[in-house]
Amino acid sequence: MAERIEQRIEGRLPELEQLERVGLFTRKEIKAVIKKASALEYKIQRRALHKEDFINYIQYEINMLELIKKRRSRIGYSFKKDEIEYSIVQRIHGLFKRATEKWKDDIQLWLSHVAFCKKWNKKNQLSKVFSAMLAIHPNKPALWIMAAKWEMEERFSSESARHLFLRALRFHPESPKLYQEYFRMELMHAEKQRKEKKEFEQAKMDLGEFSYSEEVLNGEMARIIYRNAFQKIKGAEFHLSLLSIAKLFDFTQDLQKEILENLQAEHADDPLTWDFMARRELEMETLPSPECSSKQAKASEVAQKEERCCAVFEEAVTSLPMGAMWKCYVTFCLERLNRKTNSEELRRKRLDRTLSVFSRAHEATLLPETLYKQWLHLLLECDLSEKATEVAAAATEQFRQSVEMWQTRLQVLIKLNKSDVARCFEEAMRQVKSKDFLPLWALWVEWSEVANSKEDTEALYQRSLIVTTPTDSITMKEKYLDWAYRIGGYRKAKKVFTSLHESRPFSVEFFRKMIKIEKEQEACKMLNLREYYERALREFGSTDSDLWLDYVKEELNHPQGKPINCGNIHWRAMKMLEGELVETFVSKYTLLQTGHL
Repeated sequence: MAERIEQRIEGRLPELEQLERVGLFTRKEIKAVIKKASALEYKIQRRALHKEDFINYIQYEINMLELIKKRRSRIGYSFKKDEIEYSIVQRIHGLFKRATEKWKDDIQLWLSHVAFCKKWNKKNQLSKVFSAMLAIHPNKPALWIMAAKWEMEERFSSESARHLFLRALRFHPESPKLYQEYFRMELMHAEKQRKEKKEFEQAKMDLGEFSYSEEVLNGEMARIIYRNAFQKIKGAEFHLSLLSIAKLFDFTQDLQKEILENLQAEHADDPLTWDFMARRELEMETLPSPECSSKQAKASEVAQKEERCCAVFEEAVTSLPMGAMWKCYVTFCLERLNRKTNSEELRRKRLDRTLSVFSRAHEATLLPETLYKQWLHLLLECDLSEKATEVAAAATEQFRQSVEMWQTRLQVLIKLNKSDVARCFEEAMRQVKSKDFLPLWALWVEWSEVANSKEDTEALYQRSLIVTTPTDSITMKEKYLDWAYRIGGYRKAKKVFTSLHESRPFSVEFFRKMIKIEKEQEACKMLNLREYYERALREFGSTDSDLWLDYVKEELNHPQGKPINCGNIHWRAMKMLEGELVETFVSKYTLLQTGHL
């Protein structure tokens, strides 16, 4: 092994000599490079190989390249690149090759090699990397797409890109993403050829025997891809994605028409089809009235387009009375409502329409839960408080076990300062499952802090600790301690902490809050701090090295601290901490003792 390492180091000498000769590196730096390279070589020549050793070696070589680039720029020297950079780049390729052969399943390693080739413009090498990667990972469509895009956009080889897509589709015959990107690539190729032909014709150049295929120019290749995809992949969403790609190219009107006809014929019962057909009305031209000013004409034109959209949506919700269809309609109305306009009349029309659609969807019990919150927000914005209260109550009646819905209703009642907030909280607790209580309890105590007496709020906190799950009670204990300190100062916080310090489970933050409270007092007692740290370490001493370090800091820095205790704390930490945390603690403890932390 030593001979192999020595041989590889000797292979570096020509480039290192050149670096020194041209003044990019000093003799001392060359020696440091040899020493570091020897250590790195030793690690990758061992019998038991580690991926991290290869990554570190590769990164070291890349850093060398970057440093050489900066120094060349600084001294203005641009020669001898073949003798210096070329050999380093080749060595990096070799390291990547060994690493990817050893750890074939590590996609990130392959992608790092791809990124390196792209950065240093190594096109031939990158083709080989893609071939090797795809041979091992043919089951990942994203890698095929990446390789094909590179062939098309960087090497300008539509044939190679097409070949890769066809191979990919043999492995993934029902991959929507592959069809989408292949479809896009063929249209881009057609557009490129159309531009080339136009430029040749404008220049009146004789193309000789070379000719452009009319089928390719008209996007027939893309049409073939679409028809194949149409047979294999169902669903309106996929077909709409192809249609949106086709619309990016101005020569695809016939193709768009075919896709649209198939969409309407095959997916007439899909809400996405109706949504698309309705929104399509916004793209249609409308003749403005000559009687109006330009601003009025524009607002009138927009209003007419929106009315046509809504007419399609009305037909849709009649034909497809389902939640997904109403969701599309409501979402469209909200989008239009949120668009800026200087026309007060148009704004009023949009608002009335949105409120009406919300109301009708709700009456049909087809308004999705996610949209109730937006409806309530809109009602409150419009000062329709009674309607908001009524809608919130109806929403929780419909979605009885939804914690989000109850939370929204309660927020509405609190904002409107209603008298039945407490009763609503009680009702919510009866309906919602106990595992989902936390958001409601957090909101309840937050409201109580403002609306109720201290005694009532404390009773509520204590009740929450009993009825919530053990995990949720951790958060409530933290909130309880915070509240106690805010309303009653140190004495109250200490009392609450004492009442809870045996009520497991806890969080580290619970103890840290009490430590922070103690340290904020003028007469901060080390005796109390020790108690809090000891209790915290009893619970988290095996998993939190920072807690031990903070304890040591207190003993070193507090006026009443005893630095002599630090040795005992160190010994206990070493016994309790697990795994790598021991090393972390030891290194930080050493820095702490030497005053560097």
